[in-house]
Amino acid sequence: MQAEDAAKKRMTPTEWMRQRMKGILDPAADFFIRLGVHPNTMTLIGLGGNIVGALFLAFGFMAVGGLFILISGPFDGLDGTMARRLNQPSKFGAFVDSVTDRWSEMFILMGLLFYYLGEGNVLACMLVFLATMGSVMVSYTKARAETLGFDCNVGVLTRMERYLVMAPALILNLPLVALWIIAVLANVTALQRIFHVRAQAFQRGWFATLKRPTESPDQPGEK
Repeated sequence: MQAEDAAKKRMTPTEWMRQRMKGILDPAADFFIRLGVHPNTMTLIGLGGNIVGALFLAFGFMAVGGLFILISGPFDGLDGTMARRLNQPSKFGAFVDSVTDRWSEMFILMGLLFYYLGEGNVLACMLVFLATMGSVMVSYTKARAETLGFDCNVGVLTRMERYLVMAPALILNLPLVALWIIAVLANVTALQRIFHVRAQAFQRGWFATLKRPTESPDQPGEK
């Protein structure tokens, strides 16, 4: 059964992109390795670039902020590639990569929120909130599903797609377009993942195991 489940696992958009860009990422990773750069350093450089981009967004320089965010994106692929080329992939490295990805995205959205609060644009602020909520839920549903043994590599707007929507829209000075797309489709993606996990739970008969046992008089449940 576990082998069948593993075979059914889908490739994430990030994994797909890394596979397609292997001919570019591998030489670039080798170059930075020769310079003595550590994979986690690349992760932090990417985070720093996104923070700088977010600061530009906060003060209304959308195109400049978008350029920093666009340039910072490849570092997210290089850190993992470098670790594999060095034969040093680790669970901690993967953990740090995932955490900094979330921080990067939140800083970008915080920069936009700061800008629109200053403009008094209530609708835009609500879109930032919905985009943030959707982005967090996309990540959380996947993380929680995988801890329970479910595959959750589905959805129309994962981390890679959100990056591909946000960076070009900012460079073109169209932040509201990006926010509308992410606010709607990120939450749709979270729902897709919920229903995908629900279908797997039905197939495995897991719903029966989630029923709470009847409490006996001398064994009260938790309050």
